[in-house]
Amino acid sequence: MSRTYTARGITLKSVPMGESDRLTTILSPEHGLIRAVAPGARKPKSSLRGRMEPFVVNDLLIVQGRSLHRIIQADTCTSFPSLGRDLAKLAIAQYWAELVLAMGESDHGHETLYALLLQHLTQLAALDPQTRLAGPVAQLVQGIVHLWQWGGLAPQWDRCCLTGEAIAPPLDQPHWRVGVSFELGGLVALPQPTHLEPVRLNAYLQAAETYLLQQLSQNPTDLWEPPQWGEAIAWRSLERVLRHYSQYHLGQGIRSATLLDTLFIEEF
Repeated sequence: MSRTYTARGITLKSVPMGESDRLTTILSPEHGLIRAVAPGARKPKSSLRGRMEPFVVNDLLIVQGRSLHRIIQADTCTSFPSLGRDLAKLAIAQYWAELVLAMGESDHGHETLYALLLQHLTQLAALDPQTRLAGPVAQLVQGIVHLWQWGGLAPQWDRCCLTGEAIAPPLDQPHWRVGVSFELGGLVALPQPTHLEPVRLNAYLQAAETYLLQQLSQNPTDLWEPPQWGEAIAWRSLERVLRHYSQYHLGQGIRSATLLDTLFIEEF
């Protein structure tokens, strides 16, 4: 027997299905990830049309099916129209959505994940459209780090993975750098200790980049306000390293990063 239930959720993904339906993936604080068909959502006069677009928050009435659920009613609570008018913002929101979709099957509480994503989307949507790309990229990096912390994937940014010694980046030394090991899940002080077997390094970070990551990781609750933008190139470098780290541990690429790369080329 089918069961009807209610859920509030953020639409993360919405693709055409059949002649007029949409297949959606929704993040709900109570039910986690929900895959459901929105019947007739592509018809011009459908009450679901527009409500099933990505990053719209709805109160939903859903009929549970054997494989797919079916949405029979949706009342919009929150939407972020500014995301659709700004390619950089839209790509960043999609980037976060890909991470959530990859990690959302976790046993961690989805209430926290839902609140985390909603907060970041709200902050991103409110960002001044005149802000140069450094601002959105800083928002992106902040969101990635916080999502990793929720999913238990956060690397060790404050200590060397080999020796356990604290890493304090000297901001007055522009040539200082530290290694990043995806396999070990964190930073490796340089030069590597000669009495230990050397490890393969996947990337390097300079002092400013390391400092930014440590601040984001150690003070997550203090950084809901937009972070200080700093140097655009530092945020760009961080995003690249974090992207490859995500792909390594999640086993899949970040498709929306392609659009960001195009925007980066134009900006820098």
